[in-house]
Amino acid sequence: MGGNWSWVTEFVLLGFQLSAETEVLLFWVFSLLYTCSLLANGMIFALICLDQRLHTPMYFFLSHLAIIDMSFASNNVPKMLANLVTQNRAISFVPCVMQTFLYIAFALTECLILVAMSYDRYVAICHPLQYTVIMSWSVCTVLAATSWLCGFVLALIHVILLLRLPFCGPREVNHFFCELLSVLELACADTWLNEAVIFAASVFILVGPLCLVLVSYTSILWTILKIQSGEGRRKAFSTCSSHLCVVGFFFGIAMVIYMVPESNQKKEQEKILSLFYNLFNPLLNPLIYSLRNAQVKDALGRVLQKRGNISKE
Repeated sequence: MGGNWSWVTEFVLLGFQLSAETEVLLFWVFSLLYTCSLLANGMIFALICLDQRLHTPMYFFLSHLAIIDMSFASNNVPKMLANLVTQNRAISFVPCVMQTFLYIAFALTECLILVAMSYDRYVAICHPLQYTVIMSWSVCTVLAATSWLCGFVLALIHVILLLRLPFCGPREVNHFFCELLSVLELACADTWLNEAVIFAASVFILVGPLCLVLVSYTSILWTILKIQSGEGRRKAFSTCSSHLCVVGFFFGIAMVIYMVPESNQKKEQEKILSLFYNLFNPLLNPLIYSLRNAQVKDALGRVLQKRGNISKE
């Protein structure tokens, strides 16, 4: 890069661009949601660690999901909250790139953990007699480690391709955090390679895994319909349908953001959809997967009872 161009050292996050009163209201609402998501996921993680009865493959993956949700929200929400109550919305180049990297890494890891969880449910319902053999701790560990490794490696590839681009012009990121597509719009060079890799990664990490999830749950549904007990059928269907709703929301919104062609109206929709990942999804996951579960409620009751006995002594 030659000439008189100067490199951008910081960006400005435009956010939602609402009135001051509305942004203050959003600050308190988002703060409440963020706090609740941290408490809910932290409680789920602590219960799984403390209660031996929850040391099963399903809760092993749920503990990873809780860690991802807490990390995912904490990567973007604190800066978003600060920007809602301050006029200085600048973010330095390096923190911006780190925010992009962690956002992609945690999102991709969650996609793969959700696939692993659907496989676990498939084995549990369709092959119950072989469950303990197929879903051994070594298999669970490999699935979880592979999910984390793939998520962070793919995120690193996106960031490396981002860092090769020059940023020498506009500084305003039309988002409430350093989202990859929004940052790419500010590059002073052709971004076709980045966009091609994003689309290819979306097919690999969204469409492919979603097909696997749908195949798993189709097999599960077919098996559920064969269950003779009405109570057993209802319980299995209730659990799997709620899981499938979360998976559908997560993958569906990601496809809208990263696979649908860009437009001015879509940019504003992306901000709202991104709130789902940053605020609502981290709160929704523990409600759907764990807090509705009788085993988790029983574990919480045992922990509270044990603490009550200790305090009396």
